[in-house]
Amino acid sequence: MGGASDSNLLPPGFHFFPSDEELVVHFLRRKASLLPCQPDIVPTVCMNHHDPWELNGKALEAGSQWYFFSHAKQSRATPNGYWSSVCADETVLSGGGGCSVVVGLKKTLVFSTGEPSDGAETNWIMHEYHLLDGRTGGSSSSSSASSIHSSSKKSHHPNTEFSNWVICRVFDSTGGGSQANCHDDEGMELSCLDELFLSLDDYDEVSLSSN
Repeated sequence: MGGASDSNLLPPGFHFFPSDEELVVHFLRRKASLLPCQPDIVPTVCMNHHDPWELNGKALEAGSQWYFFSHAKQSRATPNGYWSSVCADETVLSGGGGCSVVVGLKKTLVFSTGEPSDGAETNWIMHEYHLLDGRTGGSSSSSSASSIHSSSKKSHHPNTEFSNWVICRVFDSTGGGSQANCHDDEGMELSCLDELFLSLDDYDEVSLSSN
């Protein structure tokens, strides 16, 4: 399936701007479980085959960001450089209030050109999202990082493909591609994707009643 052009599958006026939770729950979990993704617009790309500036036309372009599914790799080397982690993993939570659970992990990586021994760091950033083995995790938002990792090790999903899939967001940090925090406002009851799906449902109801 194509890359950047797939954003045209969205209704006019809508843009692909998912939160961390939506990337993990609505897309990555369904992809790993062999379930259809709705909307099915995020392609699969082998991150080792492409430098970040080559993603245009291969990954889904949304504004100044590129999204794609890939398989988790021990080595994140590309033809002209490599991705390396720049900070500790973050947890991705689902649910609100005191009922939130950990559903995934978010790794932040920076791209460097050249060899690891003398690489030159660039402005390209990648957020790489991983599922926990237990799918939904059992930890609340107050759990420590150590307990999260230990619990995920104890709960192994029988399908190894499940934990091998990742979804990635890549952007140039100098081009305004970093994700805004509009999703994280505590007052927002509906996510952007939820609003999109509800709008489509309302549109179908109006079309049926007019007929």
